[in-house]
Amino acid sequence: MIKTTYEEYLAEHGELTLTNVGVSMEPMIKQGRDMFTLTKKTQERCKKYDVVLYRVPPNRCVLHRIVEVREHDYVILGDNCMNKEYGIKDEDIIAVLTRFVRDGKEYSVHDTGYMNYARAWYSLYPLRRTAKKIKGKIGEVIRKK
Repeated sequence: MIKTTYEEYLAEHGELTLTNVGVSMEPMIKQGRDMFTLTKKTQERCKKYDVVLYRVPPNRCVLHRIVEVREHDYVILGDNCMNKEYGIKDEDIIAVLTRFVRDGKEYSVHDTGYMNYARAWYSLYPLRRTAKKIKGKIGEVIRKK
């Protein structure tokens, strides 16, 4: 397995801070506005609601939230995504989000407010899926006119 540049940096420094690229973790982390800090993954298993950087073949890395911890793998979902990702294994996970800066304010993933957000946002997942379907249907009707 080829190591990514992120893995090489984390191996040397243990921690990495990046500016967000992409919309999959909105509304928590917004592209071009927010920064986040990752810490090299330890040997222990990740927990539900951890946000992890993981390897996606052939050579990409993605930052999404764990929504289910299973015996041998994880189910992962971006906060702004509709489709869950299955079969992500411990060896795919490079790092875990430890803090982020949003609108100039720093948040720790250990803060009660953050954990409340993670639980609440994921609990709305079924409603988000329904809302997206309705929005798509309305768009189809408008396009037909």
